[in-house]
Amino acid sequence: MQTQKYSVNQHPIETLLSWVKSGEIAIPEIQRPFVWKKSKVRDLMDSLYKGYPIGYIISWRNPDVRLKDGSMSDGKKILIDGQQRITALRAAVLDQYIIDKNYKRQKIKIAFNPLEERFEVQSATMAKDREWIPSISRVFDGSVDQFDLVQTYLEKNLDADKEKVKRGITNLIKMPLRQIGIIELAGDLDIEVVTEIFIRINSKGVVLSQADFAMSKIAANETYDGQNLRKAIDYFCHLAVAPEYFPTIYENDTAYRNTEYFKSMTWLKNENDDLYDPSYTDMLRVSFGTEFKRAKLEDLVSLLSGRNFETRTYEQEIAEASFEKLRKGVMNFMNETNFKRFVMIIKSAGFKKPWMIRSQNAINFAYILYLSLKNQNYPPAEIESFVKRWFVMSLLTGRSSGSFESQFDYDIKQIASRNFKEYLEDIEGAELSEGFWDVALPQNLDTSVASSPYWCVFIAAQIYLGDKGFLSKDIRVENMIDHRGDIHHIFPKDFLRRNGLTRGKYNQVANYTYMQSEINIKVGNKEPGQYFNAVLQQIEDREMKYGGISTKEELIENLRANGIPELVMEAGIEEYDLFLKERRHLMTQKIKEYYKSL
Repeated sequence: MQTQKYSVNQHPIETLLSWVKSGEIAIPEIQRPFVWKKSKVRDLMDSLYKGYPIGYIISWRNPDVRLKDGSMSDGKKILIDGQQRITALRAAVLDQYIIDKNYKRQKIKIAFNPLEERFEVQSATMAKDREWIPSISRVFDGSVDQFDLVQTYLEKNLDADKEKVKRGITNLIKMPLRQIGIIELAGDLDIEVVTEIFIRINSKGVVLSQADFAMSKIAANETYDGQNLRKAIDYFCHLAVAPEYFPTIYENDTAYRNTEYFKSMTWLKNENDDLYDPSYTDMLRVSFGTEFKRAKLEDLVSLLSGRNFETRTYEQEIAEASFEKLRKGVMNFMNETNFKRFVMIIKSAGFKKPWMIRSQNAINFAYILYLSLKNQNYPPAEIESFVKRWFVMSLLTGRSSGSFESQFDYDIKQIASRNFKEYLEDIEGAELSEGFWDVALPQNLDTSVASSPYWCVFIAAQIYLGDKGFLSKDIRVENMIDHRGDIHHIFPKDFLRRNGLTRGKYNQVANYTYMQSEINIKVGNKEPGQYFNAVLQQIEDREMKYGGISTKEELIENLRANGIPELVMEAGIEEYDLFLKERRHLMTQKIKEYYKSL
């Protein structure tokens, strides 16, 4: 019979808040920015007032760690689920500051009307309205008693129903005595078991991840400066997306701005490149993979807890060394030279826009590879080539998709123990054989999904090889993408639709190309054979209407650069299927040429 892995108890709200204030439950200020709307805080107060359930708080006591003197530490409780609700209670009941989703420090004041028994977010008008108690926190701070509060209210509202006022204020004062359920996971549970429990917990329909668990674990640790490490990860990811919030963080978190972490990320205040905007999960994966040579984030939680995998005990030395390793990994991740150099390498492979990065896992591992090879002192030119080839190979083969952690784990260990050039060549021999180029990739290009990684790699190849847009003499594909050029159909969509083809057929990626809008307007809904006759006529007449191509040789070269078969010049609806088949093979040849040149 399985033993129960948790206990469920009911405690008054005021008891829970006292535990938070005393540190019995570790809820660091920056565990997660407070993302609730103020109206949701109001609704929580209303539910408490009416005695409605507000869900369970779930915590787990850290395993005891053996100290150097042989004694056992007393681990704090880690909050697994319920931080937003507790933060809402602290803000409304205790009048404490919160850090909002924009990292601004503010208060949330909830007003109460005892006559209507109604809560509202305090407004400037409401703060002066006699019928409202402007902030319920004043009721709970001990500065006034119930009798005085009722009397003061009645003196301001002479016509108010005395019994209604008394009942409303009495019920308000009793709110902190309302019970809340607390599920505490057993303190002697293995971290692997706790991790499994953790990732099964749903918070309002959103499954919490192992990265969430790791971030909570980091933030709850005071011995090894976990709160500042957690802030480093949070702030970096936020500034990477929104550098304009740098002054807000600088002004509101004065203590943190003097830390080495903050100094290492100040360069982001002027950084507007959005090719790689990492989340905290991305940052953890890269830092953990680089320094620990592991990929499974559940192992990170174990190591930060001091887990000795051989003895299955928890040791202070392991916890201390793990926090130091993670700190080093985070610092290397944030390093301006490392980050900018890596992004430059990805861009130099032709991936100029975020929409072209079809796998976040692929770019994360590429950064792990970059940092790992740099740590191993590989020559910069070799690192650049290896990172580009690995990244493109990952996109083409789906190496970083699906259940990727085991593959990541294997690759990381191989990178650490083998000559990387030999390892990459082994993978290329297995994954990018002639069968891949002749059969698998053309089949993968048989898709109508414009976000397909294979289409994105084809565009990257065109950028890398400096190809001109379809029927363009001077304008490159790269220029069109930089200036938000559009993808158009070689066989016009209206033409194919009029001939009875469905969306999945006419929107094949093999029918897509980058084309100048003015050329596309000229093409209209004509079949290719018709508008190519006009192109050939302009070459003969020297009247440029379809771009600036002025010779047959330039036209053939343009088709070759865009991976378009020459049969298109005389094609009608009957040739469409053959055109798609031939173009997929030409696109594959383009991608193969590109990959071999990286």
